[in-house]
Amino acid sequence: METSLPKIKIGLVDDHQLFSKSLSLLLATFKNFEVVVDAIHGKDLQAKLASPEAVPDIMLIDVSMPVMDGPQTAIWLRQAFPKIRLVALSMSDNQQTIIQMLMAGCCAYLFKDTHPDVLEKALEEVNQFGYYNPAVRPQKNSKGPELNSKLLLSENELEFLKLSCSDLTYRQVAHQMKLSERTIDGYREALFEKLQVQSRTGMALEAIRRGLVKL
Repeated sequence: METSLPKIKIGLVDDHQLFSKSLSLLLATFKNFEVVVDAIHGKDLQAKLASPEAVPDIMLIDVSMPVMDGPQTAIWLRQAFPKIRLVALSMSDNQQTIIQMLMAGCCAYLFKDTHPDVLEKALEEVNQFGYYNPAVRPQKNSKGPELNSKLLLSENELEFLKLSCSDLTYRQVAHQMKLSERTIDGYREALFEKLQVQSRTGMALEAIRRGLVKL
């Protein structure tokens, strides 16, 4: 008799309860996942995670919430439950917001209007590889120093990369590095090519994944 594998446990924290309940129903249709906890904000989540049965493998975190928002919740989860993989979930495409959630510990940033098939794929990749970046094809066992063995970055490129993984605008990055905006544009284009990404969000996520920028 074939034994089924245990399902991947999912947690939700979102103050929009209609969306949260609808998402729970959607996740229940995915073959490999089950929702074990849902909360309306970070403080509510803290109370509910007191039960070991409620601790998930992956936590979906809304960005804008009352009492304890997305970044605060992600930072607390990273400290209290470092094994939980954190995924930001939002309607905001503001780059500073996205970078803030990634730096708070999220390994993926998904929009609330994501197609269910893409959501399922993203959760599968987060579970298997520890991150989801639609701009980069994941490779099993490609972690740590091996990722950077052929990646040659100058000191200025590394500095630009670190500053880009913050809430600074590119103009502010140029000012802080005492370089022209045109030079900064050159660093951006070079790093997009070297990291094989097409956006600042993809660059930040790939930099964090590779350990080039520390959380």
